[in-house]
Amino acid sequence: MKIQNTTKAFLLAIAFVSLNAIAEKKLEPLEDVKPPPKNFESDIVDEPQITITKKGEDTVEEYRINGELYMMKVTPPAGGPSYYLLKEDQDGGWARYDGPSQPLTVPKWVIFRF
Repeated sequence: MKIQNTTKAFLLAIAFVSLNAIAEKKLEPLEDVKPPPKNFESDIVDEPQITITKKGEDTVEEYRINGELYMMKVTPPAGGPSYYLLKEDQDGGWARYDGPSQPLTVPKWVIFRF
């Protein structure tokens, strides 16, 4: 019981000393930061661009980021189950998956060429 009281008193003393040190510092206000201009556009796109087209009887939704097609959702007519085509690599390889769980895809993107 005596050890707990000593520990509490020690922690209280440290907190008091710390608060005094913070209070004695002379703080200077930060300079005002101007907001970005209203016509500011970032190169990074947060949301994909989706284009919906009809190919035969199928409805195809194309998903693009920065103009590059990376995924397609194909919905057959008469309420058939939809399936997705994901781009596997830059050479145009596509993988198909059905259902809620995504397939295991190994990244094949080329970063550097020597």
